[in-house]
Amino acid sequence: MDKYGAVNRFINYVKIDTQSDPHSNTFPSTDKQLDLARQLFTELVEMGAAEVELDEYGYVFATIPANTNKKNVPVICFCSHMDTSPDASGMGVEPIIHSNYQGQDLVLPKDKSIVLKAQDHTDLYDQIGNDIITASGDTLLGADNKAGVAEIMAFAEYLKGNQQVKHGDIRILFTPDEEIGKGVHKLNLKKLNANYAYSIDGKTRGSIEDETFSADAVKVTIYGVSAHPGFGKNRLENATKIAGEFLASLPKDTWSPETTEGRDGFVHPLEVRATAEKAEITFIIRSFVDSDLIEYENRLETLLKSSMASFPNSHYTFDVTEQYRNMKNVLDQHPQVVEYAIKAIKQAGMEPKRGSIRGGTDGSQLSFMGLPCPNIFAGEHAFHSKYEWVSVQDMEKVVETLINLVQIWESES
Repeated sequence: MDKYGAVNRFINYVKIDTQSDPHSNTFPSTDKQLDLARQLFTELVEMGAAEVELDEYGYVFATIPANTNKKNVPVICFCSHMDTSPDASGMGVEPIIHSNYQGQDLVLPKDKSIVLKAQDHTDLYDQIGNDIITASGDTLLGADNKAGVAEIMAFAEYLKGNQQVKHGDIRILFTPDEEIGKGVHKLNLKKLNANYAYSIDGKTRGSIEDETFSADAVKVTIYGVSAHPGFGKNRLENATKIAGEFLASLPKDTWSPETTEGRDGFVHPLEVRATAEKAEITFIIRSFVDSDLIEYENRLETLLKSSMASFPNSHYTFDVTEQYRNMKNVLDQHPQVVEYAIKAIKQAGMEPKRGSIRGGTDGSQLSFMGLPCPNIFAGEHAFHSKYEWVSVQDMEKVVETLINLVQIWESES
């Protein structure tokens, strides 16, 4: 077990709490992300990587220098994010390795109501005989995206120790704050100095994703009319109640994450903060088709106006922020980036699964910043939850895929 050393790294990394904070105004949003960044910096220096840097924003950079005589090999970047989701605690993670999985229910000891069942997590059916890593039941695991971080680190160390593997310059990038949509907002692309990139942040073994949702965020602020509740008759217009009516008006069986799949878009109320005087509701808007976003936002505002109609002295603001766009728009102009990844996956003995992500990665924003960047599987599953898991054998296949991929870029150049 642990052919490339990725698993041992992963076990160490998930014990470091790196949860990001969507309400923070700093970058990175939490200082604790720097705990992992500093450790990665030290490990990269110790393995002999070049140009290792931890910059003021928490980005970790490194280079594995070319060992080929070819002069025209593109510089390839491999990136993953260090932060974990705010949706579940990342403090005190206790990883557990369930060896030789045989399809049984995995009951997590810290909370026995958290039971990992193959019937609910169907990718487990493909893991018979493999070794499954989970957390202990009271935290997420952090496979999203510390599996990717560990795999890239193991890959880098392998290249340093195996000079027969020919490759061009390899750039390594670890980012903060991806989970809150800000992962590359402060990134200096000139400093990164790469031609193409791959984010290692996906799910099922063998998957390569070249399409993501396009995404906006909407912040609705409802300003009610406050009054002492003892004397509120015909005066009080409660912003909390207005917000409740508005949220209740959203469709019940369509247009939401819990009722959509495949290529369906959705509108998702993410957070509500409310008092009688003021209510703030944050939405995320998602579709694979850019033009749908405006349609969804117009429809959402129409529902809001209807809910506000009975409260003539109240008013609202409706603020839209662009988050990212479908990276396929860029990647279709550079077909070799995905083609080479598919070839590398096949060479690692897997059937490639080309598809779309019902979400986003740093690769979405990087692609539109001028660095084409599809997404390669990291093996993470049930992310953002206490059910999160990853397979040891899948992690090894990721490292093998990356080793194949850099050789393909070298040989095709």
